[in-house]
Amino acid sequence: MDVFNRADAEALAAFYADDAINHQVVTDPLVGKEAIKQMFATEFARASMVCIPENIFQDGEWAMLEWRDPLGLRGCGFFHIIDDKIIFQRGYWDKLSFLRQQGLSE
Repeated sequence: MDVFNRADAEALAAFYADDAINHQVVTDPLVGKEAIKQMFATEFARASMVCIPENIFQDGEWAMLEWRDPLGLRGCGFFHIIDDKIIFQRGYWDKLSFLRQQGLSE
């Protein structure tokens, strides 16, 4: 979360396996570390995002994060981690609320 809150796409990408999948349910899944890094870079360039953890759970190879941001957006993420790398991530959040809060359009 510290790396995310610094908006460091390069450092975030280092947490992912080369063939990782990141599926934010409001978009199509991204495949591969480079595509994930580009998504973070693009999103950090267009919006100010901050992740404040509410709950973190771990069960075997899976971690779950419930989060909020300072503007009131809430969401959760599920992370499948093998050999200290994220191989799969799925995130749930309200895209319309995010766009409105950030003054963005789709």
